[in-house]
Amino acid sequence: MPRLTAFLGALFLAGAALVLPAPAVQAATGHQVLMSGYAFSPRTLTITAGDTVTWTNQDQAPHDVETTSGPASVHSPMLSKGGSWSHTFTTPGTYGYVCTVHPDMTAQLVVKAAAAPAPTVHRHQHPTAAAPTTRPATAMPSSMHTGHSAKAAAPGASKTPPPSPTASASAAPAAAQPPVDNAASATRSLSPLLLLTGVVAGVAVLCLLLVGSRSAAASRNEEPGTS
Repeated sequence: MPRLTAFLGALFLAGAALVLPAPAVQAATGHQVLMSGYAFSPRTLTITAGDTVTWTNQDQAPHDVETTSGPASVHSPMLSKGGSWSHTFTTPGTYGYVCTVHPDMTAQLVVKAAAAPAPTVHRHQHPTAAAPTTRPATAMPSSMHTGHSAKAAAPGASKTPPPSPTASASAAPAAAQPPVDNAASATRSLSPLLLLTGVVAGVAVLCLLLVGSRSAAASRNEEPGTS
């Protein structure tokens, strides 16, 4: 019983994992800030926690990024023309930053908290009992239907019992017996004729042999006198 309970629990968990959709993962977004004309563009940027911001210097003069306020401290290396630097913000809050080489270059960055995933509703699935299999009703033999109809039509009529298989089997050889006796009697009647025919044929063969031998002897006796 404990094994059956553990098996049903594992089956339930596997079914719930297949039915319940996986929570959607919010993809991180990238943002661009240009350092051009000795200013940050845009000066105010709103992102979501987990997003990445990339600063690119397009001026001839070098620039950098250093936070002046906010929940976390950020400081980039010095960027020459064409250089870029990226940072991923994970802590929500408002960040103020400046270029340390040019203090008039200021900007603000607002990081919002990521949206909480929607609560997952667990659906409990109870194993359904298998429906009992119903056996198809067997058809009644026609003899039984005939018997019932006969009883319904004439309740007092006597019913003749059907012949038994043994009686039918014994009746079949009895019916086939006369042809066998006829063939035997025909064979017995033909046997004397065959014997007589054999005797006549044997006598005829002997007669032919005697006649042949006598004619051969006569021809041998006549040969010396003629010569």
